[in-house]
Amino acid sequence: MNKSLQDLYSEQIAPKLFKEFSYKNVHQIPKLTKIIISRGLGEAAQNNKVIDKSIEEFKLITGQKPLITKTKKSIAGFKVRENMPIGLMITLRKQKMYDFLNKFINLSLPRIRDFRGISEKQFDGRGNYNLGLAEQIIFPEINYDQIDKIRGMNISIVTTAETDKESLALLKAFGMPFK
Repeated sequence: MNKSLQDLYSEQIAPKLFKEFSYKNVHQIPKLTKIIISRGLGEAAQNNKVIDKSIEEFKLITGQKPLITKTKKSIAGFKVRENMPIGLMITLRKQKMYDFLNKFINLSLPRIRDFRGISEKQFDGRGNYNLGLAEQIIFPEINYDQIDKIRGMNISIVTTAETDKESLALLKAFGMPFK
């Protein structure tokens, strides 16, 4: 029987981290809080179909409808007006977060061309990990023939870890392939 990442965390990862960092309380053990997936769409200022295509891609990848981010003020140099759609973001929590992370680690990352692992240098100093992807076609749900343009996205993995070292140990325990 295949265990979910959430079960794996509670049965194996948490006890291992408890011993490794010698915490005094079980609530100090780092855990995942949320995963935020976002994409900036500068070209959406001229073409509304770009937003619709990206919304469909995000729905396929995460199973959840994204929030459309809008500009706060007008900037003539960028040809944007106030309240124009400029990007998308999704916040995944609980089971959807674990499902996405499992799919991302085991299916999507190995599909990157010339993949040798992800960098350990993309932590923010507070235990969160940020990763930029160059193309959306690494996700198995995206059909290569149906996309109009290759677009990247940002993935932020937010944890309760106090330090980058603790967060690195947590993500490695989940199976994240670091260099």
